[in-house]
Amino acid sequence: MSDLPLYTSDIRQEVRIRIGPGQASIPPMRVFDAFDRVVQTYGNEEALFQKRPRKGVPLTETPWTSWTWKQYRDQVNAFGKALLSIGFERFDTVNIIGFNSPEWFICNFGAMAAGGVASGIYTTNGPEACKYITDHSRARVVVVDSVSQLEKYDAISAGLPHLKVIVLYGSDSINRNTIGSVRIYHFDQFIQLGMEISDDRLKHRTGSWKPGETCELVYTSGTTGPPKSVMITHDNITWTARTMLKTARKGYLNKDDKLVSYLPLSHIAAQALDMFQPLFSGCKVYFAQPDALKGTLVDTLREVRPTVFFGVPRVWEKIYDRMQEVAKTVTGVTKIVSQWAKEEAAAYWRAASYEGQKQCSIIREFPLGYYSAQLLLRSVHQKLGLDQCNEFYVSAAPIDTKILQYFQSVDIPILEVFGQSESTGPHLSNQYSAFKVGTVGRPMLGTDTKIDQDTSELRLRGRNIFAGYMGMPQLTEEAFDDEGYLRTGDIATVDDDVHPSIPGQSGFYTITGRIKELIITAGGENIPPVLIETEIKHAMPAVSNVMVIGDKRKFLTVLISLHVELSSEGVPSNRLAGISLDTCKDIGSLAETTEQARDDPKWRLYFDNGLKHANEKATSQAQRVGKWFLIETDFSEKGGELTPTMKLKRSVAAEKYKDAIESMYASVIASPGN
Repeated sequence: MSDLPLYTSDIRQEVRIRIGPGQASIPPMRVFDAFDRVVQTYGNEEALFQKRPRKGVPLTETPWTSWTWKQYRDQVNAFGKALLSIGFERFDTVNIIGFNSPEWFICNFGAMAAGGVASGIYTTNGPEACKYITDHSRARVVVVDSVSQLEKYDAISAGLPHLKVIVLYGSDSINRNTIGSVRIYHFDQFIQLGMEISDDRLKHRTGSWKPGETCELVYTSGTTGPPKSVMITHDNITWTARTMLKTARKGYLNKDDKLVSYLPLSHIAAQALDMFQPLFSGCKVYFAQPDALKGTLVDTLREVRPTVFFGVPRVWEKIYDRMQEVAKTVTGVTKIVSQWAKEEAAAYWRAASYEGQKQCSIIREFPLGYYSAQLLLRSVHQKLGLDQCNEFYVSAAPIDTKILQYFQSVDIPILEVFGQSESTGPHLSNQYSAFKVGTVGRPMLGTDTKIDQDTSELRLRGRNIFAGYMGMPQLTEEAFDDEGYLRTGDIATVDDDVHPSIPGQSGFYTITGRIKELIITAGGENIPPVLIETEIKHAMPAVSNVMVIGDKRKFLTVLISLHVELSSEGVPSNRLAGISLDTCKDIGSLAETTEQARDDPKWRLYFDNGLKHANEKATSQAQRVGKWFLIETDFSEKGGELTPTMKLKRSVAAEKYKDAIESMYASVIASPGN
């Protein structure tokens, strides 16, 4: 094993496992070693749950269909056999494009069972984006969840020479058998192809895996260029899942724990939590409805009452906005009691934090009224479906500390986690035994972390670090430094403060921006835009999204969007909504649209004053924003400015709003915001 490389761009190349001290020394495992063990332990326990809509039956009255661990594994084997029946070879790939479902899990692990590799495609990808991934991954099989996804391959299948089969699952019927030379099967029909494949043949293929071999591909979101194909090994998955479970609030998860699967499974965070860690905990996974993020998620949460809940910042922000609207309707004694309960809960979690522990010397000074406040706040948790939840997490993008502090005040302590596709999900995390709001926590057990002295870049090393970028040798080489650390591209700081009565509690990391996002002004100063954008949103609650501009410019400017109405498809309009309308009332504006707000002197004063307030926090004159421009609508994935995980595509937004940007630089005189 010592002769093996630490990284590669060849999907067939086994890599060396980064054995180290402590947690990094645990024996390597393959994915199906874990799968077999969980089936042996919990075979007749229910593993997966889904509501299959029935015509004329309300979803609330639709029963959950469930799969036991044994049934789940049998389906994985059946899909693996079907793949073998069409000549599927070792390291061949399967693409999956569809909303979270048992079939998604089954096809993913079924590809592994057949000795192959699976890769998800975001459901929002257009035909050309699908073509890029299917072509780059040389996929032999594409699995889709609807005819609408199937139709994306109509125009592109001729340019995909490796594609042999498309498999459709879901309730849609098929009125054709082929797209060009590509054969189409319904899921059940495809499974039947493997009936003649022997158990021994599949077992031989499944058993051929080595822990250091790639078994999963995760495509990056492509914020700065074409997506890269991140190669994840068996050891990456099994080691990370086992280590991640050690950070759980009670130290473990088990068959009584419940998750709701709703975030895109094309993303490593959803895979790590929903698919991989249950192989070691035996916990139950409930699938939300495809329109979860359009409003039905809370219905699923209320019914399932999960014990663990993970959300990207946008999810928590939407819940926060809704709770703010509800809070405004509370009056009288109820409001007074509610405010008292929130103050007690906020005080409790401040005391429980690392900073709170430092201030309290050895004895933690928890507020005496907290446990009474818990009872009062329980109704809030019940309305959200989170009354049984004791672990709350956020990751994938920066989140405003204001949001985290608010949720602490309603006794929902959300912990920030940092990771990348290249680190198989988590690498830094806050824990309930040691957390610090505004940071992404401390390194996971058994990993190495450092900050480059010259660039302030965060760098990572450990058994969670990927094998390389498939088919991209130069980018793979550039991803690692001379000591084998992954170059994350993120700029970070680390808190090395030490308190004598709390050993080992220092070392909290904070992400301050991306190296590729650094703005280098005409004066040569390097400016991380994220910190400035955060301060602007703090200063102006009505602002939904912000983008700072200023590369090679004499001063900084900013694009601003307000909270607006969304269509049923999630497309933002120009009509003000939520906090934006509340702000209209506060400042005495009659504006109903973004255009009206842009022309309204009261809104202009709001933006000017907000920028002045944000500029007071600037660390240098160069970091002060001089002008603003309010765009017609909000940034969105549909509009192309945001990735599926809500990361800002700065180059796309800059091109889309180039005229607005140039208008701010038409005069060299900065506005009062400077």
